[in-house]
Amino acid sequence: MNNAITIDALRALDAIDKKGSFAAAAESLYKVPSALTYTIKKLEDDMGVVLFDRTRQRATLTPTGKLVLEQGREILLATNRLVDSVKQLESGWESEIRIARDTIIDAQILFDVLHDFNELDTNVDISLGVEVLGGGWDSLHSGRSDIAIGVTGELPKGMFQTHKIGRLSFAFVVSLNHPLADHEGPIDSKTLSKYTAIVASDTSQVLPVRDSGLFNSRRVIRVNSVESKLAAQIQGLGVGYFPKHIANPI
Repeated sequence: MNNAITIDALRALDAIDKKGSFAAAAESLYKVPSALTYTIKKLEDDMGVVLFDRTRQRATLTPTGKLVLEQGREILLATNRLVDSVKQLESGWESEIRIARDTIIDAQILFDVLHDFNELDTNVDISLGVEVLGGGWDSLHSGRSDIAIGVTGELPKGMFQTHKIGRLSFAFVVSLNHPLADHEGPIDSKTLSKYTAIVASDTSQVLPVRDSGLFNSRRVIRVNSVESKLAAQIQGLGVGYFPKHIANPI
């Protein structure tokens, strides 16, 4: 039974099931019917099973045949993917691109780019991740991503190519639901320290974690994204800094 199941045998089994007869399947595979009959008979003999019920006009799979076909199609799919991946790699395309987006970058911007990328009709798998603060650099450094979008701060040690896409400026933001919304004049550090700070936590796993926009406060609530930070501050749970392109009047 060694090497009883071959790719050719699985392709023949798949074609017979789809076409409904040995003759039609042989034509679709550019083979003579006798060759297909021999392939299936040899597979049955090698495995010691009956794959087709031959008492009917149409070639009908036995329960064992259905099991072999079901799992065989998974093997055919994996084989096709392997061949496609090899051809793609030889053509200069990667089989997968892992992209880390900093949470300050609107996801829709990336989706628009990916829409155009899909038009290239390549078999490249895309993995999208979200990072915060130094997490983008950390994802590159640790190998979690191939491309990081929206990274800020000091470039860590390593061979990274960078391209500047813009500058960030921050504003201190409070919600109309927060007590500080009624404060008049500059807010000194003593007054500010009485209130809760909402902070998006750095997602670094290898590089040192860093904090951005922290100030002395009686309590810190840490969230995992700018979206969560915005929602928390709208509720008046605390205050904090936001990039100005996100900090709209609330």
